[in-house]
Amino acid sequence: MSRVLTCKNLGIDFGGLTAVNNLNMEIDENEIIGLIGPNGAGKTTVFNLLTKVYVPSRGNILFYDRDVTGDSTIQMSKSGIARTFQNIRLFDRLSVIDNIVIGMHNKLSYSMLDGIFKTPKYRKQEKEAYAKAEDLLEIFDLKADKDVLASSLPYGKQRKLEILRALATEPKLLLLDEPAAGMNPQETEELMNTIRLIRDRFHIAILLIEHDMNLVMNICERIYVLNYGMLLAKGTPDEIRNDPKVISAYLGD
Repeated sequence: MSRVLTCKNLGIDFGGLTAVNNLNMEIDENEIIGLIGPNGAGKTTVFNLLTKVYVPSRGNILFYDRDVTGDSTIQMSKSGIARTFQNIRLFDRLSVIDNIVIGMHNKLSYSMLDGIFKTPKYRKQEKEAYAKAEDLLEIFDLKADKDVLASSLPYGKQRKLEILRALATEPKLLLLDEPAAGMNPQETEELMNTIRLIRDRFHIAILLIEHDMNLVMNICERIYVLNYGMLLAKGTPDEIRNDPKVISAYLGD
């Protein structure tokens, strides 16, 4: 099994504030890994470091053993890292299928002129993109909604669509930032099935931030716990569930 991601002593400071410090984390192929911790622990900051929204103050990020610490956001996306956000960020006035196709544009090679003049190269690649988008929508039971405006979807389907748009970039590592936020129990159960399907069907490693401990404990093989920007604990769900340091951090004992 190949190592997908390695963080070595990763950290970032904002002025005099250390948001993340000395983070060491590894993710292997096909793993579903949880990143948890109290509010303000630095979880989303880690995602921003991995996608280069933020530039690390120190440490290294290795992606398939290649040092990508100095890469840009676009380079990270093309390398194979995709993410979703805490707050859903869809193109509300576009259809479901158009939202998916937009996610594929980092893989399309036609030029702006090809697009303006609708050249054969443009038409061929767009046709292929829409065919791939339909396949994704069918796999995840959204094909019936392909022409519906994204804003018209119920909340659970909007969350699923955002995940599928990230999946359309053909990532090797998918970062999910609180995917169950605002979901009812039925939607959360469907989300767990979706995450497992993505891993099993597409052989993608998944790192997720989540406050729903039932979801985390039932779907993750390993869990990293952050507190005040530092790694507090790591281990299997059972190890994390029974770790006194983790219990203290969450309960404030």
